[in-house]
Amino acid sequence: MNPGRYNDFNRYLRKRFGCRVQKIVIDAGFSCPNRDGTLSFGGCIYCDGKGSGTGAARRAESIKDQIQQAKARLAARYKAEKFIAYFQAFTNTYAPCDILRKRYDEALADSDIVGLAIGTRPDCVDEEKLNLIQEYTATHMVWIEYGLQSIHNRTLKRINRGHTFQDFVRAVRMTQGRNILICAHVILGLPGESKQDVLETATSLVDLGIDGIKIHSLYVLKDTPLSRLYTSGGCTILDQHTYVAWVVAFLERLSPSIIVQRLTGDPNPSALLAPAWSLNKQQTLFLIRRALEERDACQGNLYKPLSYGCV
Repeated sequence: MNPGRYNDFNRYLRKRFGCRVQKIVIDAGFSCPNRDGTLSFGGCIYCDGKGSGTGAARRAESIKDQIQQAKARLAARYKAEKFIAYFQAFTNTYAPCDILRKRYDEALADSDIVGLAIGTRPDCVDEEKLNLIQEYTATHMVWIEYGLQSIHNRTLKRINRGHTFQDFVRAVRMTQGRNILICAHVILGLPGESKQDVLETATSLVDLGIDGIKIHSLYVLKDTPLSRLYTSGGCTILDQHTYVAWVVAFLERLSPSIIVQRLTGDPNPSALLAPAWSLNKQQTLFLIRRALEERDACQGNLYKPLSYGCV
């Protein structure tokens, strides 16, 4: 099976640093404007109380302690030698710059940390925050990961994102030219979205000059607005076969240069309501790679630049 049919993140990191590099997920205790009442109290319909985090901040675990514990675990499991500090939980630019600097600095004080990745919303950056993040590019690889999920504003409204595709484009344009790598997060199978909607997201992203992408499957976590919608019959979840087919079609339309950081979701088993197949990550990845092989397809073989400029 040809391992080079998409631009894989692990291979990119090994080529850049000459060793196995793993992300360390950090919960730094940030909040989100979509939860604290600035935009909404409910959050996105699929988001649980941890905001994709580990809950470490609630347990009063310092960033230093989180890194030390993760380093030992990832070195043993993957033989990782270097690490990326990934600020994942909730919105990691949603604080004044002095607080952001303190928390980023704490993570980067470890000499084995070669990169900084910051998960955030496109409506939670400004020039001051981006100037701060840009400073770290002098010594570290720096990624900013913008949650987009879909280019369709009707979908963003339906899932209670609280921002528009135009907000995403503005954030990308504001970030470019700073040596900060840009990763977009998208979810396939969102309520009301068809395969055509998903492919429109792919083709609209290719001309923005983003550097990376994370493709997530939609899964339902307990005690979320999505769980109530799902149990009432208000939405359906893609089966594994359909998801794999959509991912392959999505990859075919991406620029070959975009680094693929993720191809499926990774839910907490104790919180998962549906679908059960999302727990078998390795099987899903195998099926995606096999489908690419069987189709003789690869990332970018249907890529067509749009050149539409700023939205």
